[in-house]
Amino acid sequence: MKHKNKLMLFLIFMGTTGLFAAGQTEINDVDWMQSSWNEITEKSKGSEVNFYMWGGSASINRWIDKVVTPALWEQHEITLKRIPMDASVFINQLLAEKAAGKNRGSIDLIWINGENFRRAKEEGLLYGSFAGKLPNFELVNPQSVSYDFGTPTEGWEVPYGRAQFVFEYDSAKVKNPPRNFQELFKWAKNNPGLFTYPQPPDFTGSTFLRQTLYATSGGYESFSGPYVEQPFLENSSALWDYLNLIKPYLWQEGKTYPADKARLDGLFEQGEVVFNMTYTQAEASGRIADGRYPETVRTLVFEEGSISNTHFTSIPWNAPNTAGAMVLANFLLSPEMQYSKNLPENWGDFTVLDISRLDAQWQEKLNSLDLGIATLPLEELTAVAVPEISPSYVEAIEESWNLEVLK
Repeated sequence: MKHKNKLMLFLIFMGTTGLFAAGQTEINDVDWMQSSWNEITEKSKGSEVNFYMWGGSASINRWIDKVVTPALWEQHEITLKRIPMDASVFINQLLAEKAAGKNRGSIDLIWINGENFRRAKEEGLLYGSFAGKLPNFELVNPQSVSYDFGTPTEGWEVPYGRAQFVFEYDSAKVKNPPRNFQELFKWAKNNPGLFTYPQPPDFTGSTFLRQTLYATSGGYESFSGPYVEQPFLENSSALWDYLNLIKPYLWQEGKTYPADKARLDGLFEQGEVVFNMTYTQAEASGRIADGRYPETVRTLVFEEGSISNTHFTSIPWNAPNTAGAMVLANFLLSPEMQYSKNLPENWGDFTVLDISRLDAQWQEKLNSLDLGIATLPLEELTAVAVPEISPSYVEAIEESWNLEVLK
């Protein structure tokens, strides 16, 4: 009986850790940077990949679960396990594992960019420069993904999608939407309680702060280099003035803010506010198709510019299944998945592929893709696209907002 109990405990342990075969240990021990792609794909078959990613969007989660997961298994015999978690949380987990010398972790692939990438790279939390190992990386213009919020990528992360900040509004309720931040203030003053933004450090709320900073300080150029305290204090003072002036006219009179993007989504869908904001430029079209938004919802960008960036995937330094993680990162870069992800009804996230590098079939499919009724034309988005700034400024902006606005 004792032997039977020990066997049961062993099996339970093996099940909870996901280590079902000795081959899984081999996946972790091999230096895949020295292996051929065929060796990587063969060894990854039958394995499980833990993909840690932001889980705040039902449509994105559904796309991963219903589209990517079955296709990955069908084409590569890899089981995908989606783990919803904010990037800052899994970065702290990796830091703790690094400090403890835990050479075998539980995270295989992460969705990452911006300050989290900078921190992970500087702290030695990433596997290495693996992008060049992936066949589909040849379909990307490397110059377009050489920096992430000003941090050189150097192949330590692989592009996943392109995003651009847009406002969403119900055209049935807002006949003449504001086109810049000065007009937004006037509109909010005349329509109190119908506009707000998520509380930083929520990603969307933080992006709104940066967008407002650009508008109130004359552009992003002053913040394109490394963080310097005194110029930041001088150049950001107009931002806090603006946010404090508009504060009394916000939802709940600015006494509280939506905790995150999901909460703002709810307020917008319930009609408590008539503006939303997103870093997914085709989100509104997808939600109209889902029935979450009325057909009168449209998107707009402000005259001062619209922040645009690329998001990435990367592999932690102690990933238990590095080979499987590489195959998944490469799979997400395939024309098939990039096209599927770009469909508004799936996600609406724009492709990172250089379309000119694709074969004629995929060029035609991507060029003729219907972006949806509420999505702005690419030409209009491109005309106002502006870059992100250094992650060190992002942290300073979020901390200063707590002191200057939240109080």
